[in-house]
Amino acid sequence: MDLRQIRYFVAVANARSFTKASAQLHIAQPPLSRQIQMLEQELGVQLISRESRPLQLTEAGRVFYEQGLQVLHRVEQMKAATIQVGLGQRQRLSIGFVASTLYEGLPILVRKIRQHYPETEFQFLELTSIQQIAALKSGRIDIGIGRIRRNDRQVSRIVLREERLVLAVSPTSLLAADSGPVALDVVRDQALIVYPKEPRPSFADHVLTALFDHGIEPREIHEVAELQTALGLVAAEVGVCLIPAAAKLRSDLVYRLIDDEKVTSPIILSHRAHDSSWYIDACKRFIQEIYAEQPPWLSFDQAKKPDKSEA
Repeated sequence: MDLRQIRYFVAVANARSFTKASAQLHIAQPPLSRQIQMLEQELGVQLISRESRPLQLTEAGRVFYEQGLQVLHRVEQMKAATIQVGLGQRQRLSIGFVASTLYEGLPILVRKIRQHYPETEFQFLELTSIQQIAALKSGRIDIGIGRIRRNDRQVSRIVLREERLVLAVSPTSLLAADSGPVALDVVRDQALIVYPKEPRPSFADHVLTALFDHGIEPREIHEVAELQTALGLVAAEVGVCLIPAAAKLRSDLVYRLIDDEKVTSPIILSHRAHDSSWYIDACKRFIQEIYAEQPPWLSFDQAKKPDKSEA
């Protein structure tokens, strides 16, 4: 098997036709068909069902297609990175993040990387925790900062800390009469706003699972796309919302710490398994420095040093 065969197969899979793929690849159809047949013979499985029109991938073909896309993308990244280093050009670091982490440690982390690696260019993609896993595997991002635990053998994760949750309420709510910690059970009689509604599982499921574990069922549940929308509905007196402590974005709301140290949301650094690139150790080191500096947004948190990787 070689890269040419992988490229040929991906082209056929995308076009669903040997004729169209051969035209796109600028080769004759017979040699293209032979290369795919040789690939199938080497693997010992059929990748394409040729009886249907347009062509359909077998189950094995779908797996090979997904993996082939990742291989080709990584090869292109490898070529680009090698050329950049060879020509003395700037390196690019692609970071996927969930919105709530943008209001706490991520900006400080980026500043530290810029300070120590000034030649680095950054690319930022706002992605849910689940989307980050796929983006890491495809090579679209280099590291991800999310909140949902997800087991995947191709991705390593490090729980940086467990962040306390707070209840966001409207100033007109009876719950706003006090600013002290509040029991999670008060959500039982409330309309609860959760986010994001998709893709799932998401932070919404993390919150709902925490309530379920405590035997708490809100009066009603509203699902919205993003954090800002959820807080906007809280301000509109539609309901209450459980959010990470550092994500207190609106000054016109009241935020009450949940009086249970076990009701938290993890901050998780994810990267490709076995990736030993410079930015992995750099990020771990800088995050430890950030926590040691005790920034104000850590005031509600349970600090946890990033000292253990989870495959």
